[in-house]
Amino acid sequence: MFTSPSQIICTIFGVNIYYYGVIMAIAITVGTLVSDWVGTKFFNLKKETIIDMAPYFIIFGIIGARLYYCALNYDFYLRFPTEILAIRHGGISIHGAMIGGILGLWLFSNRRGIKLSKLCDVSVLGLSLAQAVGRWGNFFNSEAFGGPTNLPWKLYIAPQYRPVPYQEYEYFHPAFLYESILDLVIFGVLFYLIKTDKIKQDGNLTLIYLILYSIVRIIVESIRLDSVRYVFGMPVAIFMSVCIIIVSFIVLAKRKGLL
Repeated sequence: MFTSPSQIICTIFGVNIYYYGVIMAIAITVGTLVSDWVGTKFFNLKKETIIDMAPYFIIFGIIGARLYYCALNYDFYLRFPTEILAIRHGGISIHGAMIGGILGLWLFSNRRGIKLSKLCDVSVLGLSLAQAVGRWGNFFNSEAFGGPTNLPWKLYIAPQYRPVPYQEYEYFHPAFLYESILDLVIFGVLFYLIKTDKIKQDGNLTLIYLILYSIVRIIVESIRLDSVRYVFGMPVAIFMSVCIIIVSFIVLAKRKGLL
């Protein structure tokens, strides 16, 4: 059993410093450094190319993540539009971050004359690792948990964070932990593919990442209790993941000459 100690690390000059923000900063740093190393070693990019690219990816990724989340919760943000800028109050989405991040990569690609597909391949290595680290922010926020359980690795959720139908339960599946572990597996698979030179065409590694991560997201979302929106009777994240898998498979098949 384990439980989140708090959302706040400390308070400096009246400003709360949150675990979530610190972990996100660590995740971004680790992901950037790993991608920069991978880009230099396996993709013939100049050293620090990815570090130079990082502000584009990070800024547009954060904007995309926030706007996507606000769009999913439009009813609240139409009533309180100033809350759109209050990102410290929480609310970002990985699918929105991907959309924004790709826009940032496209801008950097045009500016440096580097193929967008190559930049995407390099970025997904660091991204998968950053996601594995970043998911621990959910632990400190007492979120991204699944249904009740008594397994040895059960997660204690305080009453104020429990969904109404589950107030009498104390322990839940740590869905964030499951995704963190699976993201590490994705990183291992992607690293193996580039290290053994099994990927011959730029962009294919990105398509494989999209398929693998979408499968992971479907698995994790199927047990989570805090999905924000539903479409066709399923969480938006699962719907988007299914669409990404289908499109990625089609594109990959066409590139392999199977379609």
